[in-house]
Amino acid sequence: MSNENGTQGNGAAAGDEAPQQEFVIHKIYLKDASFESPNAPDIFTQEWSPQTHVDLNTASRAIDENIYEVELTLTVTTKIGERTAYLVEIKQAGVFGAAGFAPDHLGHLLGSYCPNLLFPYAREAISSLVTKGGFPEMALAPVNFDALYAQHLEQMRQQAEQGEAPQPDGAAGEGQMTH
Repeated sequence: MSNENGTQGNGAAAGDEAPQQEFVIHKIYLKDASFESPNAPDIFTQEWSPQTHVDLNTASRAIDENIYEVELTLTVTTKIGERTAYLVEIKQAGVFGAAGFAPDHLGHLLGSYCPNLLFPYAREAISSLVTKGGFPEMALAPVNFDALYAQHLEQMRQQAEQGEAPQPDGAAGEGQMTH
């Protein structure tokens, strides 16, 4: 909406405006994918009562000014007893533009928000590979990336208190799920 002098805005003087925040998704892509079924075809003759373990890790890095790559790694290991039915590892990544964010907000954006955007793509890739491998569909449960990022920040704080070198800011943390 325009005011009387023909400018757009919320009534604040031009010099009083906070820096404009900008977030852009430039590219989402599958960086790496691996599927192994080391005990096939024998594993198909066993009763299907699997135990599944999921490892999750996120990392980010600056690739240019205000341009970042965020990588979400998921490793799914499914066993029947002691025998591995399949192991899937996916590295889902994205290139994101982020400008005008305070460092703590940028950390949250790269460590929580972006991995949350990448997760559905990784979940679909895992499900597709598992199904193509001859196994029942794998539907991963949602992940609370905000909680994982908060856990990462707490670990960094504890490391700093103990005099240890903290992980780089780009690492959002790791998580594990067992089904």
